[in-house]
Order: sequence, then C-alpha cells, then structure tokens
Amino acid sequence: MRTNFDAVRTILLAGLILLLGALPAQAEEYEGLQGVNSITTVFDVRAGTPKSAAIQLDLILQTFSDDNIRAADEQPEFVVVFIGPAVKLVSTDVKGFPPEEQEYIEQIESTVKEMARQGIKLEICIFAAEVMGVDPATILPTIKHVRNGWISLIGYQARGYSLVPAY
Repeated sequence: MRTNFDAVRTILLAGLILLLGALPAQAEEYEGLQGVNSITTVFDVRAGTPKSAAIQLDLILQTFSDDNIRAADEQPEFVVVFIGPAVKLVSTDVKGFPPEEQEYIEQIESTVKEMARQGIKLEICIFAAEVMGVDPATILPTIKHVRNGWISLIGYQARGYSLVPAY
C-alpha cells in the first residue's frame, strides 16, 4: 500500500513540475515601467535597409504585444512614422531592390499589415516620399499620408508620446 502511495505522489509531483514548466514565465519587471498607467509611444522609423527595417518593425510589433507593456491599465497607443529612406520600404514599387532583399521587403509588408490589424497607427511623410522618388500612390494602403512627418512627430511628443528613434 505504501508503494502505491509513493508512486502516486511521485507521478503527481512530476506532473506538477511539467505543468509549471509549460506555463509562461512571469513577466520581467522593468524599473522604468513602475507606476506607469498608460503607454503612448511614437516611433520615428528611418531605417533605409530592408533587413534593418524588417527587424525594427518586428521588434516594435513584439513590444506592442509584450506583457510588460500590456500590464498598464490602458491599451497601449503606438504610432509609427516613416521618414527619410524608410519611405522606400513601404511602397509596392520594389524595383530598385536586389533579389536577396525581396524577402525582407515582403516581411515589412506583412508586419505593417499586422501592425495595422492590431491597432498600431501608421503614418508616412509624403515630403520624404517625394524627395526619395516614391509615388505616394504606391504606399501600402494601411499607412496614413501626412505632408510632413516631423510635424506629426512634434505633435505626438507635445501630447506626451514617448519618442523612440529607429534609424
């Protein structure tokens, strides 16, 4: 009888260990988030290479979904403003990019669509698009056109949004 009890106890203990190992790890604590009730952030995206921009946009999306950001009382508000060379990366006209960069261009498009789906606001500086030779009609449809991205960044910061540069 004692052997059966020990066997059951061992099985239950092993099951508990397996269950605890399968649960997500407790959210990491960030001292900078202590006492923060809402997250409002604007990302100044200027990365000009497809690989760099794809990585940065993916990290922005991961950050938006992070449990530490979600722990705030309110839904986070993220805005991404494309300025400078980054405007070329969110156009459907990708003729100027070599074949080895096409996968990153496709990843950018997919990430931008997912960002919009999750509620991240997306804007593009039309001044920069014109300077970079990007036809505004070719900009991905989920991105709002603003005449001057700097004015947009100034406005968001004046409203209390934290600025995160992504160059």
